[in-house]
Amino acid sequence: MVRYEYPFNESIRTMLRLEHLFDRLGQLIARDAAVDHHFALATIFEIIDVASRADLKSDLMKELERHKNQLNAYRGNPAISEAALDEIVGRIDHAFNGVNALQGKAGHTLTTNEWLMSIRSRISIPGGTCEFDLPSYYAWQQLPATRRRADLLQWISTLTPLAEGLTVLLGLLRDAGVPHRAVAPGGQYQQSLPQGKQYHLLRVKLNPEDGLVPEISGHRLMVSIRFMKSDAEGRLKPVTEDCSFELTLCA
Repeated sequence: MVRYEYPFNESIRTMLRLEHLFDRLGQLIARDAAVDHHFALATIFEIIDVASRADLKSDLMKELERHKNQLNAYRGNPAISEAALDEIVGRIDHAFNGVNALQGKAGHTLTTNEWLMSIRSRISIPGGTCEFDLPSYYAWQQLPATRRRADLLQWISTLTPLAEGLTVLLGLLRDAGVPHRAVAPGGQYQQSLPQGKQYHLLRVKLNPEDGLVPEISGHRLMVSIRFMKSDAEGRLKPVTEDCSFELTLCA
């Protein structure tokens, strides 16, 4: 199945972008090729750029605290396992404390590394990291993969608490939603959202064999989905038949 996610606010949008970048980073660091480690470094710079939002840290901590309070409200409920509740709350506390301990913006310490910043200033220039432009960087790329990987892991160590906090929060948010089957008549779907309840994330799950691509828009009062299909040249065309899919709203 293929999942698409749509954030209802800018804070969650930023967090999803960072999650995407951290996932890519993990895959690239695990590989051995120098070109993969080059793009791992480029991804680190992207993470620093995205994480530079002034209110990201406070938003993340606020959302972790909100979920903790919601879970603690279940204490004493005979249908809820206290051990499972303690385990989840413990994970939230660990993530919260890690984010809280971050000094300044995420990746701030890396911006004081002149060598890394010299690479950052040229990595967005097409061909800007050739050996004649950055000979020291070229020399680093010739090092054994284990050495390069150790360097990368050291550089991202200051970003690890942010990655953990995002993993915990987005996992809680996704688990809070209840999926249900829905049908889009003629490829169009609209749903009014109940007032008084704030949703943060919408998830759509599709059968890949259907070849559908959802165009999603929404706000606090309504969500709208238009299903499309690619033609032979890759252009998206609206679907006119009924479309079945799985919808999850996460608060």
